Amino acid sequence: MQIDIRSIHFKTDTKLEDFIKDKIEKLSQFYDGVIGSEVSLKVANIESAENKITEIRLNVRGNDLYAKKQSKSFEESTDSAVEALRRQLIKHKEKMRKI
Repeated sequence: MQIDIRSIHFKTDTKLEDFIKDKIEKLSQFYDGVIGSEVSLKVANIESAENKITEIRLNVRGNDLYAKKQSKSFEESTDSAVEALRRQLIKHKEKMRKI
C-alpha cells in the first residue's frame, strides 16, 4: 500500500512517520481493497493545547474515505483518525457485499 505523509510547515521525525505507517497498514486487514493513503499533519494557529491536526484520505476501490482529527499530539490524533477510518471501512465493506 502506498502511504504518502506530508507535514505542513514543519519536518516530521522518522519515529512519527513509522508510527503513522504502522497504524495505517493495519487498516488493510479490515478491507483488502485499500489502494493507498495520503496523510497531512498540521499545527493549528490556536492557543489551546489541542492544536495538532491529522487528516487521512484513504484510497479504496470505488471511492475515498476521509477522517480529520485534532488533539494534543500527532500520535493521539492519528489514533482517533485511524479508528474513524476503521469504522468507515467496515461500513464500506458491508455496502460492497450487498451490491
